[in-house]
Amino acid sequence: MRVLMVEDDATLATEVGRALVEYGIGVDRVETGQEAIAAAATSAFDIVIIDVMLPSTMDGFAVCRELRHRKIGSGIIMLTARDAVSDRVNGLEAGADDYLVKPFAFQELLARIRALARRNLPDRGSILRAGNIAIDTRAHMVTVAEQRLSVTSKEHAILELFVHHRGQLLSTAQVHDHTWSYDYSPRSNLVQVYIARLRRKLELAGADHTIVTTRGSGYRLEAIGRDG
Repeated sequence: MRVLMVEDDATLATEVGRALVEYGIGVDRVETGQEAIAAAATSAFDIVIIDVMLPSTMDGFAVCRELRHRKIGSGIIMLTARDAVSDRVNGLEAGADDYLVKPFAFQELLARIRALARRNLPDRGSILRAGNIAIDTRAHMVTVAEQRLSVTSKEHAILELFVHHRGQLLSTAQVHDHTWSYDYSPRSNLVQVYIARLRRKLELAGADHTIVTTRGSGYRLEAIGRDG
């Protein structure tokens, strides 16, 4: 999953960003509304988190309206220090999907991000499954045949992406963009290394699905033994 955080409070943005990265979520941060629009127009983000009060001529409401005007379909969560009903109404009418009042607990933000990311998926539960592989997104835990599998946060994020899109071909750039928050270099073999490591762990655990490589095109999660 990839998140764009529009927040001028460097301390808050750094703390939240670090915590999200620990859960395998890629985070990009900008400080102004203009930067947010430019970033969202050129890169695909699953979620955009927007502070209402921004240090520019565009406040968070204006940014939200402009993103929706441009048909950017990312989920939008508004952040504000104000708890007035009118502010929440303004945010929702501007096109936001959710609203969170500062100060907030990180776990609540994380839960809202995950719930919003699942909104357009066929499987909206907290447990994702592919054969005997199960991912508990709430507990951040992976099991294979009901036995816990030890994975890193990046491996967890990659596996979650493939289970969400099982059977679909995903390019190296797509996997990278949803897992890491910095620009992708075509010369990097980072994705290949992580997928090879994850594939090996699944194999040793007796998983009945694996990540197969389509040379020159990308990767796909498939049931073992399936022709393709």
